[in-house]
Amino acid sequence: MSRERLLTTIEANRGVAEASPSPFYAALLERMAQDVRDGGPTWELLAPHADEPASEYFPFRALAGVHHEVLAGERPELARHFPSTGGDGDADAAWPGVRAAFAGHDPDVLREMPHALQTNETSRCGALIGGFCTVAATTGLPLRVLELGASGGLNLHFDRYRYEQGGLALGPADSPIRFTDYWEGGTPPLDAPLEVAERRGCDLHPLDVTTEHGRIALLSYVWPDEARRFEQLGDAIRVAREAPVVVERASADEWIAAQLAGGPAEGRATVVYHSLFWPYPPQPVRDAIAGTIEDAALGATAAAPLAWLRYEPSADASSDVELRLTQWPGGEDRLLGIGGFHEHPVRWLG
Repeated sequence: MSRERLLTTIEANRGVAEASPSPFYAALLERMAQDVRDGGPTWELLAPHADEPASEYFPFRALAGVHHEVLAGERPELARHFPSTGGDGDADAAWPGVRAAFAGHDPDVLREMPHALQTNETSRCGALIGGFCTVAATTGLPLRVLELGASGGLNLHFDRYRYEQGGLALGPADSPIRFTDYWEGGTPPLDAPLEVAERRGCDLHPLDVTTEHGRIALLSYVWPDEARRFEQLGDAIRVAREAPVVVERASADEWIAAQLAGGPAEGRATVVYHSLFWPYPPQPVRDAIAGTIEDAALGATAAAPLAWLRYEPSADASSDVELRLTQWPGGEDRLLGIGGFHEHPVRWLG
């Protein structure tokens, strides 16, 4: 039964790669499935995780471990085939080397297995900026931003990226991360007086992108043939290294309780935000986070407002990702936009 569950998981993960699209990983996952049927090293490596839900992505985690080795220059024979290192993208030619990495139970492969995939998708800032600008426009105050599930902290640098649409522009003109005409159906208030006075984040397993290991680890989670995402992530890491932000190792419920213990900050608009984070914490943690924010909202005033900004999958289980903003005082909840999981145009509803 465990073997059959694992095959089902690999097939589900292969479907995700195929849809993204990542034909390189889709082809490798197909070979991994056959190796599981044959009782090969893929089965030996993944058997302890065979009964985990497909959404835990253990097959992808195993591939991330191999990708880490390739990016670190430890497997030159595979670098010739991994697109992220200029290789030819030939999955057939790469498979023997990937299988050998699984067979060796290499420490780099094993180290990535317990950790959830941390893509730290910078393109989500193209959606989030609509919420940040709305808070800045409606409050007229500098922002205190608190990110839950910040990973390497790249999205904490959202104001250091460039946004251009409808004759409006926001962010440094020379930023390597650019969102041009990213919105459909309208334009967010990019002319808002956006100023970030304070930025903090937390994660259960934060990555320090100022270190070489942190840089490679974050890159290893991106599928090797997604050239645009790979390039953008590299640019975002360089931006983050110019102005490092510490992401604290903590559970989001405990961390946000400490951050909001004194209520919203006077003279600043406190914005608690997260993107593609909400499905992962267990329900008690989600309930505690929501309860902490609602309690803090009781002390919100015009001089010390509070906002909760979310870019998360829609509740109806569709493929949409919704940009939602709740602001206090008042507690008005607004659907500002609808987008996708990775780099994707966002429909502005604000």
